Amino acid sequence: MTSMSRRNLLRAGVAGGVAGAMLEAPALSMAGSRPLVTHGVQSGDATADAAVVWSRSDRPGRLWVQTSRRPDFRGSRLLRGPVLTAGSDFTGKLRLRGLPSGERVFYRVKVESLERPGLFGSAVSGQLTTAPDRRRDVRFVWTGDVAGQGWGIDPAYGGMRIFESMRRRRPDFLLHSGDTVYADGPLAARVTLPDGRIWRNLLTEAKSKVAETLDEFRGQYAYNLLDENYRRFAAEVPQVNQWDDHEVTNNWYPGELLTDARYTEKRVDVLAARAQRAFHEWLPVPGTAAPIHRRIAYGPLLDVFVLDMRTRKDPNDGNTYADPERGLLGAAQREWLIDGLRRSRATWKVIANDLPIGVVVPDGPAAQEGVAQGDGGAPKGRELEFAEVLRSVHRHGVRNVVFLTADVHYTAAHHYDPSRAAIGDFTPFWEFVSGPAHAGAFGPNALDGTFGPEAVFVNAPPVANASPAEGFQHFGEVEIDAESGAFTVNLRDRDGHSLWSKTLLPSYPGK
Repeated sequence: MTSMSRRNLLRAGVAGGVAGAMLEAPALSMAGSRPLVTHGVQSGDATADAAVVWSRSDRPGRLWVQTSRRPDFRGSRLLRGPVLTAGSDFTGKLRLRGLPSGERVFYRVKVESLERPGLFGSAVSGQLTTAPDRRRDVRFVWTGDVAGQGWGIDPAYGGMRIFESMRRRRPDFLLHSGDTVYADGPLAARVTLPDGRIWRNLLTEAKSKVAETLDEFRGQYAYNLLDENYRRFAAEVPQVNQWDDHEVTNNWYPGELLTDARYTEKRVDVLAARAQRAFHEWLPVPGTAAPIHRRIAYGPLLDVFVLDMRTRKDPNDGNTYADPERGLLGAAQREWLIDGLRRSRATWKVIANDLPIGVVVPDGPAAQEGVAQGDGGAPKGRELEFAEVLRSVHRHGVRNVVFLTADVHYTAAHHYDPSRAAIGDFTPFWEFVSGPAHAGAFGPNALDGTFGPEAVFVNAPPVANASPAEGFQHFGEVEIDAESGAFTVNLRDRDGHSLWSKTLLPSYPGK
């Protein structure tokens, strides 16, 4: 999109044709007749020259976005966005292009009436940071698992306060490692805590039952944006979102037929299609049906490979088969990942895996949800996929690969080494786990020895499903130093305090 000309502004019904005036001057109209932004603004997938901006209206309208390198919006650009209709739940996104690299970009959003062109609602402001095109310091945070296990928004306990702690760290972006919502986790009005205190959830109709209809899935995302911490964070920090299971239902896989009596729609494929549409409508991800797996290039120091470990997932069984064609990623995504890692010229290659590699995550007494099955022997089942990835990048000399994940509702640092593993042809690597952001806390889980993991650090609650009021909510932070290339990880608690830290130095060919 480019700046609008005077002629185009006049065609759109904008008096004067002045971009700044359009979004600064209040429209003169009767109260309630202007289209209003209902859930704030969000941005995502920021690259060196582009980013996605998202918003939602209370009625049909035209989305407009004004951008500037200055907070006073002098020298701004005005961009016309899509028409917001009921077909997208009045949500809309605009991919901003031609942005300055490595800078803070200020933007504001308004919606124009379709019935009365030239009539605008109040502007809502946001800001984002673009990726650099040269070496500079990088800081980002990651976490997952929001509003799960019956723990919704209770203002008396600070709401989703971890998002305010992350905002204060001033990260360049958030990597949301899945379970962005809990579509299968209805909320009760009151929950009694172990010490007798009462947790009072803010309730909405969509959060009163498991999500089955498209509108119910949409309502999961709308709920999170009711929290002022979440909404303030989303307006300032670009997101990189992936999905896990709870965007649909617990531990789901394609082709599954539910036995859960709460569901009238038993076909997971039907639920997943509705859930994915809501995911694309309500989050600042590219397009309306773009692949969830993608690479985010963040300058010469960082490439982020965002995995989709759901869409091609095979059924949850004992996970001990010997068929290399089965797994979590599927052949096309597995080849994409291997090729992308081999071609990457970034110093650090972060793999965002929404399911951990070596953590055993059972799905009932005889089935496995994740990669590992717990036997510690040679790779079998879904481990075969990751054995292939690790073996290939090792043989091609790919260095500085780090895995970041959430999912298991505690925080940990796992080091994988072939000297402890059942196989030897891979380069040692780290996997860092952090979460939940605002959900029940659990763990720790057992580790599978196939790839030789060692739990160097773990912080988990003493009881299962510890509430956010009891702490044990976590996010991780990565800082990459521009001069040395050092990759420093801090595992932080709900209030932003560092619980554990590790600095990794980059490895270069010939050294």
